[in-house]
Amino acid sequence: MNWDLVWPVLAAMTAGGLIGVERTYHGHPAGFRTHILVCLTSCLLMLAAMHQSTWAFTALPGQTVVIDPTRMSHGLLTGIGFLCAGVIFREGFSVKGLTTAASLWVTSAVGVLFGVGMWNLALIGSVATLGVLAVLRLLDARLPQIGVMDLHLRWTRAAAPGEAAVRALLADSALKCVQIGHVVSPDGQMHEHHIKARGQMPLEIDSVVRRLSATPGLAGFSVMPRDN
Repeated sequence: MNWDLVWPVLAAMTAGGLIGVERTYHGHPAGFRTHILVCLTSCLLMLAAMHQSTWAFTALPGQTVVIDPTRMSHGLLTGIGFLCAGVIFREGFSVKGLTTAASLWVTSAVGVLFGVGMWNLALIGSVATLGVLAVLRLLDARLPQIGVMDLHLRWTRAAAPGEAAVRALLADSALKCVQIGHVVSPDGQMHEHHIKARGQMPLEIDSVVRRLSATPGLAGFSVMPRDN
């Protein structure tokens, strides 16, 4: 058994698994096994590119075979973009999954580093990634920031207010409307406002719900804070 090939594979699987555990713990779509597979695939392909001298091919007479492993790394980091795109989705006015996509991208890069034998840089990258995802999450929660929420307000047609009134209603709960969309039911009896609003964290969700519940003419509503 060639341990020079085994150790990078085991290290890549370990690094990918540790990053994936953090994602799985917080309920993100790409978790433990996905990150292991991304890091493992990157490592395997880079190991293959780095050991092209052992490939079973023969150059044609008069030709010289030029080995360029960097082509494989370029292809990997470009191709991983398709997988990353699969975990990014839009819900209302909010876009989710960007951090998970970034973690897949950096996991692929870590696998590449293990594959080319840059162990020190690969370990530094693994520790730094875990630090950003796990440790800096605590710091991020304590930084001053603006929270975002999506609201869907459903009115009876006759009671539907104008945009100015909707903005004033949310302003009473310290929320500022960023975008307002309008949807009218096919029979013309119901009017919906789809709203993206911002406010200083922590958002007063209970206050918003109580105020909306007491609003005359409001047939239904949903309040969805965006997961940062």
